[in-house]
Amino acid sequence: MRRSNPLPDGGAESGSAAVEFLTLGVLLLVPVVYLVLVLATLQGAAFAAEGAARQAARELVLAPTDADGRRAAAAAVEVGLVDWRIPESAAAVDVRCAPDPADCLVPRGSATVTVRVAVALPLLPPALRLGTPGAIPVEATAVQRVSMFEVAR
Repeated sequence: MRRSNPLPDGGAESGSAAVEFLTLGVLLLVPVVYLVLVLATLQGAAFAAEGAARQAARELVLAPTDADGRRAAAAAVEVGLVDWRIPESAAAVDVRCAPDPADCLVPRGSATVTVRVAVALPLLPPALRLGTPGAIPVEATAVQRVSMFEVAR
């Protein structure tokens, strides 16, 4: 009986395609999946930092007193981080007011809130997470103007 596609060496390569596919598939798929996890974690941290900074700045300029505004801003940052499952210990908040740094409610002034978040890379052991090269910093800043009619409140 004649073969339709005769091989010169008698078919010495039969059965190796599955092994090659699995080996290369695992070697290529694992880094791609990890990259997707890292990008999703960073995007979530960016959303958390941006939302927390924006809401904190709004709370600060709409409060009746400066002390109430700072308390409401701290609460807004905490809620914004909890929504994205970021521990409050991983964030640093900086509030700056102009023209008077001691009072954010000066008419026509501005309040600038900066939220910095240290994002731990996924799948790292807890001992290597924060404060090491395994943490990536993400920062967001929001500026809100105080109404020129602030004195009327």
